[in-house]
This record gives sequence, C-alpha cells and structure tokens, in this order.
Amino acid sequence: MNDRPEATELLQAVENFLRQELLPSLEGHLGYQVRVAANVVGMVAREIDSEEAELDAEWTGLMDLLGEASEKPAGRTDLRAALVDANRVLVERIRAGEVDSGPLRGEVLAHLRSTVQAKLRVALGDRA
Repeated sequence: MNDRPEATELLQAVENFLRQELLPSLEGHLGYQVRVAANVVGMVAREIDSEEAELDAEWTGLMDLLGEASEKPAGRTDLRAALVDANRVLVERIRAGEVDSGPLRGEVLAHLRSTVQAKLRVALGDRA
C-alpha cells in the first residue's frame, strides 16, 4: 500500500486536469472523447471510495431477504462472486412468484432501490 497521494487523489487530479485544463481548449470529437475520459476517471475514483461499503450493504441486504446467515466471504473477489450467486437465488425466487405479494415484495423493492441508487451514485456522481 502506498502513502499519499492515494489512488483516488491521483484519479481526481487527472479528472480535474481533463475537465479544467484540456477540455476547454477542445471541440468536436476530441472534446467529446476527453469528456468521456474524465467521466470514466471520476467513476473509477468513486467506485474505489465506495466499493467496500456498497458490497457489504448488498451482502447484508441479500442475506436478510434470502433468510440466510452465511458468513460474508473474505476478500472482494470472493464477495463479488458470492453476491452473484445470492442475486441468482433472488432472481429465481422472483421468477417463481415468491415475491409477487406480501411483505417480502416491499423488502425486495427496497433492497433493489437501494442497490441501484448506490450504483447510480458511482456512475453519475453529483448528477445522481
């Protein structure tokens, strides 16, 4: 692990350079490409900042919905894989009609809303 500047600080510096220094001097297709690059750099910085908390929140929400008490996997790679599996189980229950009515429906909708909002905050930043 490196000391300062942290990865997100470096990414923010690149994003600022692209937006404030480079973009104002460009037009057309090249300006568009720089805007896209600045958006990508910003998105990566936000993902780094929020990923651990978002993965934890999604894991907790899914375990509550599925009624499971599984131990959260150690490490982000294993946690991401476990989240894919848990989401697959939730999708199967939705397809089977298990959440069409009753209190579970509201809980699933709240979980999905929360998860999607977190993803939009990463993708859109201040525009979310």
